[in-house]
Amino acid sequence: MPDNGDVRLTAYVHGQVQGVGFRWWTRSRALELGLVGYAANLADGRVLVIAEGPRDAADALLALLRSGDTAGSVDLVVERFDDARGDLSGFVER
Repeated sequence: MPDNGDVRLTAYVHGQVQGVGFRWWTRSRALELGLVGYAANLADGRVLVIAEGPRDAADALLALLRSGDTAGSVDLVVERFDDARGDLSGFVER
């Protein structure tokens, strides 16, 4: 486990978030914040966002996901923070 204080944000984003450029938008914001991870469509219509990096950057991404300024329309974000695993590189759309 990395001891650099990095965290792993797991966020389930509910709303109209598929087919609207939401994963691309999330990737762009995450890269601006220096985070690594991915955004993936789920079969039930949600988007799963996994992001690792400094806690302040992860908090900033979470705030952006809830900001109302996303692609599409977010109704709810359910998040969890864990210790970073250090197994990700770059930020991709899945």
